[in-house]
Amino acid sequence: MSRLHELHLPLSPAQTRELRELRVGDMVTITGSVTVSIGIPTHKRMAEAARSGAELPVNLNGGAFFHLSTYVREQEGVSVPLYLNPSTSTRYNAWMPEIVRGLGPRLVGGKGGLDSNSVAALRECGCVYLSFLGGGSPLLSRALRGVRSSHWNEYISQFRLLTLDVERLGPATVSIDANGNSAYDDLSVQARARLPGILDRLRQARQSS
Repeated sequence: MSRLHELHLPLSPAQTRELRELRVGDMVTITGSVTVSIGIPTHKRMAEAARSGAELPVNLNGGAFFHLSTYVREQEGVSVPLYLNPSTSTRYNAWMPEIVRGLGPRLVGGKGGLDSNSVAALRECGCVYLSFLGGGSPLLSRALRGVRSSHWNEYISQFRLLTLDVERLGPATVSIDANGNSAYDDLSVQARARLPGILDRLRQARQSS
């Protein structure tokens, strides 16, 4: 039976231990500061920093890094984030293992999951992948409370390394837990199991037409 967990960043020692106990299907809300970007150039730059040991302008160790898009508008000298919308995480498979291992986030997420190399890094580091509702921007955007910091501002807003203050962001679903269990693996197995029956029905339909 799935449970709803309210996580507060930075994580307390008790909540850090709790991450290991999260299971696929559990629901999570997040309050605190989260770092977001959907930029491929941004991910390349982050992976290079992890590889070289260079410091990022924000510390992801023990924190959250999500594939969430946002546009920041300047209003009377104040940076205002206008929305949150999840991006497909598989676009970043090439860089996520280095980011997870080298930069130390304990929560990552977006939509669509990650590949086996990334899952291995999550398991090794005790990191959890959260799936945010695709098309759920109106719900997710309610959590926005402000911009904590903005870096690499030569990029468009959605590609920048943005740290946002959020309150009860979610709910998001644990889709890959810290032990390497993945909802996407289960779906793949189910799809392969159903494929022969589907092909058989298509064959019968062609023969009867």
